[in-house]
Amino acid sequence: MGARPAPTPLLIACALGIEQFALRTGGRDTRRAGFRRPGTERDGASAGGPVTVLRTGMGPAAAERSVTRVLTDPALCGAAVLATGFCAGLAPGMHPGDLVVAEETRDPRGSVPCTGTELLVKELVRTVPGRTVHTGPLTGSDHVVRGHERADLLATGAIAVDMESAATLLGAVRAGERPVAAVRVVVDAPEHELVRIGTVRGGISAFRVLRSVLPAFHEWHRSSLLPRR
Repeated sequence: MGARPAPTPLLIACALGIEQFALRTGGRDTRRAGFRRPGTERDGASAGGPVTVLRTGMGPAAAERSVTRVLTDPALCGAAVLATGFCAGLAPGMHPGDLVVAEETRDPRGSVPCTGTELLVKELVRTVPGRTVHTGPLTGSDHVVRGHERADLLATGAIAVDMESAATLLGAVRAGERPVAAVRVVVDAPEHELVRIGTVRGGISAFRVLRSVLPAFHEWHRSSLLPRR
């Protein structure tokens, strides 16, 4: 019999230590609940293969540099890449703790279409019941967006903004063909602008949601590797 193909890894990229902490502690909780036993490598395993949670550092340059570097590791060859963490909502009516599933990510260099958006929405609705899930373009910025800048970005069609997702996915697809996605948790919005993450109720709400999303990411990873008909 021939050797079985190596499982395809999943790279989950976030910028901040608090985001990485939420994902890793949430992952331990889902394993204790029987979702998935921990893998022997990196941060765990999904049905598709080993999972690595990468903290890239803040800003688009750091994100692209970090993702490009780790994807040269043979163990991550062909890895699916999912960018996650917190974001700023742009549309009126958004609230801290809402989820954003990108249909595409954008920055001044262009756009990257995302894989399996509908599946991610379905799995997030199931995994984090009661939370609103928004879909649409996720735009990149090189600074924290405030005030009138939100309206300017909303006018382009984007529904949310962060500093790393667009650069992360651009670096990922430039390193080779692979499934890519971006899922962000709204930490502030036009009517709920925050100063510091984690110091007010909205930040705490967003943190709790981010701790809950890994099962949906694992299902997206498994399904994105199935042959297309």
